[in-house]
Amino acid sequence: MMKEMTMGRYFPGDSIIHRSDPRTKIILTTIFMIVVFLVVSYPAIILLQLFILIVAKLAGKPLQYALRGLKPVLFLALFAVVINLFFVSGTPVTEHGILRHISREGISLAAKMVLRLLLLASGASLLTFTTTPLSLKDGLERLMKPLNRIRVPVHEIAMMITIAMRFIPTILEEADRITKAQASRSAVFAEGNALQRARNCMPLILPLFAGAFRRGDDLATAMEARCYRGNRGRTRMRRLGFSLADLTSAAVMLVFLTTLMLVEYARF
Repeated sequence: MMKEMTMGRYFPGDSIIHRSDPRTKIILTTIFMIVVFLVVSYPAIILLQLFILIVAKLAGKPLQYALRGLKPVLFLALFAVVINLFFVSGTPVTEHGILRHISREGISLAAKMVLRLLLLASGASLLTFTTTPLSLKDGLERLMKPLNRIRVPVHEIAMMITIAMRFIPTILEEADRITKAQASRSAVFAEGNALQRARNCMPLILPLFAGAFRRGDDLATAMEARCYRGNRGRTRMRRLGFSLADLTSAAVMLVFLTTLMLVEYARF
């Protein structure tokens, strides 16, 4: 599962989404995530699924890779399903057996919750798939620039968010290497009950944290060696600017949202 994580990974490309300004992609992704929580009908949710698949295809993200990247959120989706099935009251599915504790409303809510989780993960993954960490940091910083007037350290916040996102795949790769190294020494992680499995994973925690702190220290040393002092006196080699790709992306999103609202309120 560690290799399936796509969050925080950038893949070069020349699609219209890759060429769009990071500010445009951040704003459109945020709008997309808000809309995911606003729609309630199945036709609208299915339309959102089709839209994100088409966008991923246009960005050059293979369907098999996109689906594989959703595996890390399956546990959270399963947990949401269990909670909604057994704790949402309503009309029972049947009057006999364990199914009498499951309501039709709970099934519907659980299905929508899973679809929403998949949409959120897909949208976030697509953003990092088409945007370099540096561009993402610059976009976040420019969007939050008005907060500088109230002395909010915008540059430092944007830098921390970007570094954290960049460290996600790095830490997962490190965990995968440590797991394989321990397995080669006859360590067993998938046997026994839940408590025993948790204890078996303890030898992974210490080297994983040690590796993470070591990488963080190396990064801090590298930034200091390059005279990094926050945003003071900092210049940029590449300046952000809007282009035709941004106008096209915004127009497509506007058309899609209009269609989505028609589908949502028509309640087919």
